[in-house]
Parts: sequence; C-alpha cells; structure tokens
Amino acid sequence: MNSVSDIEFSKGHGTQNDFVVLPDLEVRLDLTAERVTALCDRQRGLGADGVLRVAKAGALLGAGVLTALPEGVGADDWFMDYRNGDGSIAEMCGNGIRVFAHYLNANGLETRTEYVIGSRAGARPVLVHAAGPTDGEITVDMGVVRELGPSTATLAGSALAGVGIDVGNPHLACVDVDLTAATLADLDLSVSPGFDPDLFPHGVNVEILTALDADNAVDMRVYERGVGETRSCGTGTVAAAAAALSAAGVSVATGSGGVTVRVPGGQVRVEIEQGRAWMRGPSVLPASGILSRDWWDAQ
Repeated sequence: MNSVSDIEFSKGHGTQNDFVVLPDLEVRLDLTAERVTALCDRQRGLGADGVLRVAKAGALLGAGVLTALPEGVGADDWFMDYRNGDGSIAEMCGNGIRVFAHYLNANGLETRTEYVIGSRAGARPVLVHAAGPTDGEITVDMGVVRELGPSTATLAGSALAGVGIDVGNPHLACVDVDLTAATLADLDLSVSPGFDPDLFPHGVNVEILTALDADNAVDMRVYERGVGETRSCGTGTVAAAAAALSAAGVSVATGSGGVTVRVPGGQVRVEIEQGRAWMRGPSVLPASGILSRDWWDAQ
C-alpha cells in the first residue's frame, strides 16, 4: 500500500508529445519551476515535454493555484493544470488534454464519456471514444480559433511568411507551398525560430507546414515555447489546419473544412467550422509508478 508521502505518476503521450501525469486531488504538491524542469529532464528526471496535474478546479482555486475560475469552468469540473518542460505555465495543450481525459477514464476517476475539462484557456468539452488501460481515442472541442494577422518567422536566416493564430494560446503557423514532407524533415529546428515580440510578447509556438494536398492533409513540425521542438503539438495542429485552410482560400471565421495533420509522432484530424475547431486523436498511457519523495524534495 502507498504511504501518504508517495507521489504517484503516470506517463502518457498524444502523438508522441509526452507528459508526466500527477494525480493531486487534494492539491498537496508544490509544482515549482525547478521541480517541473527536473521532472521533465530526460537525463535526471522521468523525461517529458510537460506536466499535467490532475485535480478539480475548485480544489486548485482553494489552494491558490488558480486565482479565479476561467470562463465556462465550474468548481466541480476536472482541471488540467499544465506546465511546460521549463516549468512555465501554459494556457492550453491539445495533446495533453487528450491524455488527461484518457487518464481520468482509464483510472476510474471519470465514468462519463462526454464532460468538460477546465484549462487556463477556458472550458474544453471532450468526447471519449475509447479509454483502455493503454490506448485511447479522444475528441476535444478546442474552442474559438482567431486569426491575429500576418507575421513572419525567421529560421537559419530565412524568412517564412505566416499567420498569427490564437487557439487559447499563441501560434505562428507558416505554410510554405514549396515544402515537401522530405524537405520539411530536413529543416534544423534545434534553435528557436525568430518572431515579432510586439505581436507575441509572451512568446509563441511556431509551426512550419506544407500546403494542403489532394487528400486535405498537411505535414507539420513545431517549435514549442518553453520546450523546443516536440514530436507533436495539439493546439499547433489546430493552428496549422487553420493556416492551411486560409492559404487555400477558406475563411476560418465563416467557412468550414477538415484537415489531417501529420506530425513526426503520428497524425490527428482537425475540423473547423465557422471559427470553432474540434480535434480527434490518440492517447497512450505506457507506464505508471511512484516518484521518490527524497528526490522530489531535493529539487
């Protein structure tokens, strides 16, 4: 039997964008930036792109983690308290919320297949298609998609035309009609692309993608703020789909369309209709265990 000092965790990923899941229903864990960074470090910790704390919104509010409940989120709703790999707090994570929902249903914390998960970007309704011990499939209502206007990313001295997109967190999605899947894979994303700090004062996730093909699909790579390049980014796939549709002449605000977004870690399906997006994709829970309390306290 686990002691009161044990820290349980699970490891999960959505299209290989990976997370440490920390159930903390009584909100006892102090998620300092130092602890999150150490936990996500792939040499000295468990390794992950980010951390998902599992708790109810009201409990987080009562503990002072939240100063107010975001729009549409009730005190009894589950809340995804998401931290980037560098310890910073992010508003939303599309792959993370699929893993979060999968974890809830697979571990018996939730029996409904349709419910709301709170995030700092607001309420996110989910539909759980499958939630086995290891594999899951989840659709997330990603909310409103807003275009912020044209902007430019710079990569290795070259400028890439893009469009700023708000999906609850900021993105700069760059569609390059000359890119192929092969030439996209050859790009060096080991260094953060440059961007306009006036448009993105708190940083931005940068997506580089091919144009829509005959199957309404694109290939995408992403550099996430606070993390670096990841194998996937859920909100980034929504931003990429919006940018691809816009580049093809479809209005994100008034039109509709579906895009399959292929990333290094797999693929997801994004549907956009009159400025709102839904994303369907997989989740995998490969492992669970106990963190050393001594290690945790030492961080």
